[in-house]
Amino acid sequence: MFSGKTEELIRRLNRARIARQKVEIFKPAIDKRYSEEEVVSHNANAIRSTSVQFAQDILLLSGDCHVVGIDEAQFMDKSIVEITNKLANSGKRIIIAGLDMDYLGKPFSPMSELISIAEYVTKTHAICMKCGAVASYSYRISGEKGQVVLGETDRYEARCRKCFFENFGKSQ
Repeated sequence: MFSGKTEELIRRLNRARIARQKVEIFKPAIDKRYSEEEVVSHNANAIRSTSVQFAQDILLLSGDCHVVGIDEAQFMDKSIVEITNKLANSGKRIIIAGLDMDYLGKPFSPMSELISIAEYVTKTHAICMKCGAVASYSYRISGEKGQVVLGETDRYEARCRKCFFENFGKSQ
């Protein structure tokens, strides 16, 4: 979290629009943190999107677009892998943003599968909120359990490997 994934997704989709490509953007319906009609970054940059309940909806709603953007793909059902393959095989460019690890530092499915079939992967990093190093982990500071807990700075801190594992288990 807090690494600029959504910011980068929005940047890439806006560039596709500048190139006069037809773009469709989707996000999981569960993510209502900022808006139901837009993908919004932590920096408050936004782009219009369509919320979907199931990955299959993306296949139905992407129509004749050239570029498909998907935010928070870790919250999509496992069929997102098959759906993105179908879209890519039909000639569409797919740009996906999502967390590769959950709050336990474990691979976040379906992102691990999406990464393995992607032609290009850009891993963005945050800054550790404890020591200032490069951060790849989302440390949950709230007491909630379960893999999916939506939140921001009220529930998570970006952590480097060292700071993540030295405190691991204290709030997990």
